[in-house]
Amino acid sequence: MELSLFDYHLPPELIAQEPAEPRDASRLLVVHRARGSWEDRRFAELPALLRPGDCLIANRSRVVPARLMGTLERDGRPVELLMVRPVAPTRWEALVRPGRHCRPGACVVLAGGAARARVVETREEGTRVVAVEAPWPVGELLERHGLPPLPPYIERHDAPKPDDRERYQTVYARDEGSVAAPTAGLHFTHELLSRLKTDGVEFHEIVLHVGPGTFRPIRASRVEAYRMTPEPVEIPAETAEVVGRARAAGRRVIAVGTTTTRALEWAADERGAVRAGSGAADLFIYPGHRFRAVDGLITNFHLPRSTLLLLVSAFCGRELTLAAYRHAVAARYRFYSYGDAMLIL
Repeated sequence: MELSLFDYHLPPELIAQEPAEPRDASRLLVVHRARGSWEDRRFAELPALLRPGDCLIANRSRVVPARLMGTLERDGRPVELLMVRPVAPTRWEALVRPGRHCRPGACVVLAGGAARARVVETREEGTRVVAVEAPWPVGELLERHGLPPLPPYIERHDAPKPDDRERYQTVYARDEGSVAAPTAGLHFTHELLSRLKTDGVEFHEIVLHVGPGTFRPIRASRVEAYRMTPEPVEIPAETAEVVGRARAAGRRVIAVGTTTTRALEWAADERGAVRAGSGAADLFIYPGHRFRAVDGLITNFHLPRSTLLLLVSAFCGRELTLAAYRHAVAARYRFYSYGDAMLIL
């Protein structure tokens, strides 16, 4: 399957630079798979679009202020570290830019000279392992000096606003570990969640810590050649049981986001039973995948040729997905992380 089949034209002005205010004021394109049709709504209308007994599953991973700006010790050249995950208390896997100047042995000065990160290893796909020397634990270093990891298509990527720390985070985020937001959840407010629960819609959570594999470009012309980088996942026993009960009763399981979808499908057996526990999800979902656990999907609009767009195309069908995207462009929906949403049923 050629990757070029998953392309579309997006005018740059439709890339959202600011989140909707309030969160649930964003637009919502509701796509009906069986009918091959869609309708324009608002995210605040979600309770009217769901049924009592529907089961929403969301990713409660919390975004880390993972971007550290520094300089090379040897020549003062600017360097950016995206701290991906710990491999030991003072050693972290990181994405480094520019990577060609940060080979093993290079030292990056951080926090105005208060901390240093020495490159000790180069790993596959360009990540580095860095040994951090700082007067604080690495987590505190990130809280003190790290920036929210806004995507590069947001123009203030290098200078986030103070409120980006809160807005590039879901209201239910708890478990720290992501370097990109599970953006479908950004539209929920506490009030909307309360309305959904009052209407009989269940809300439960999983954890998938979003790493570079989620947003890394597919560098293969054929989809089947690509391999996803594993990401840490946890399926609580309560969530696994809830999904099982819902499916046994014929109630819909609706995933909030592509990360939740990957976690549930990774954990599901052939009958759709979801196993509880922890692991590393490496499932790459593209057209041809048989969905076993998920009946509906809430998601944002994604980049062309991305793993996220391929997942949506697998769930919705490629032709219907791209037709809905063409409508969204014509109707001036807002795209990507801070943009509008889709509900696919």
